[in-house]
Amino acid sequence: MNRLLWEPLVRAALVEDLGRAGDVTTDAIVPADLRATAFVVARAEGVVAGLAPSLAAFTLYDPGVTVTAHGADGAAVRRGDRLATVEGPARALLTAERTCLNLLGHLSGIATATRRVVDAAAPHGAAIVDTRKTTPGLRALQKAAVRAGGGSNHRFGLDDAVLIKDNHVAVAGGITAAVRAARARAGHLVKVEVEVDTLDQLDEALALPVDVVLLDNFTVDGLREAVRRVRASGRPILTEASGGIRPDDVAAVAAAGVDLISMGWLTHSAPNLDVALDL
Repeated sequence: MNRLLWEPLVRAALVEDLGRAGDVTTDAIVPADLRATAFVVARAEGVVAGLAPSLAAFTLYDPGVTVTAHGADGAAVRRGDRLATVEGPARALLTAERTCLNLLGHLSGIATATRRVVDAAAPHGAAIVDTRKTTPGLRALQKAAVRAGGGSNHRFGLDDAVLIKDNHVAVAGGITAAVRAARARAGHLVKVEVEVDTLDQLDEALALPVDVVLLDNFTVDGLREAVRRVRASGRPILTEASGGIRPDDVAAVAAAGVDLISMGWLTHSAPNLDVALDL
């Protein structure tokens, strides 16, 4: 990611932590002229993501800090591996520590969880994609973490594709009316995806100019039948399984033959990777 996209987020996190008076504990205990070396260390096995923005917490707080990253986003790490070396004023290392570790642990946790479900889906050829169920303000970083884990990105926002959900269908009066209205407004380069809850709705969608069908909360048997019907139509329509899919479900869902599995869990519920700063 371009630095311009994430630097304001890191600055805001530092300001939030510094509060009104800065780090009163460190400033009271640590001499201003003391210098130190610290290592950012993995405390568990996983996949790294967010190294650049996380480590920038140190240099944004104090430009006198020198940071050396060991490895890159997407790298697999083991417990005890050093992810970076940080050198400079001891006060800066201690004050920026939590901001760095919060970001790095969260983003690496997303990458780690993504890698695991990508591996589970791989034998069946299904791709793992994220959703817009992201933490406000962190979407770009979280989606970058999904990519670091081997996943792919769904929509970044409301403006880069048409996704007709059940509430859109309810307002429009049906799938056909919703798709026709969307196609009349969307440009020729805009993809149109429609959510279906039943096989009857799927049959209706297959007669319309759609690019992707989102199979929402289907059983595995239902997914298998939906995939069969899409393939029988002879149209190049992608199938996406969605709706509360968790890691333990991925292998079975992928085996049903869908092209994509979208998982909000990756960004809203993946556990942090345990990382620490050793001074």
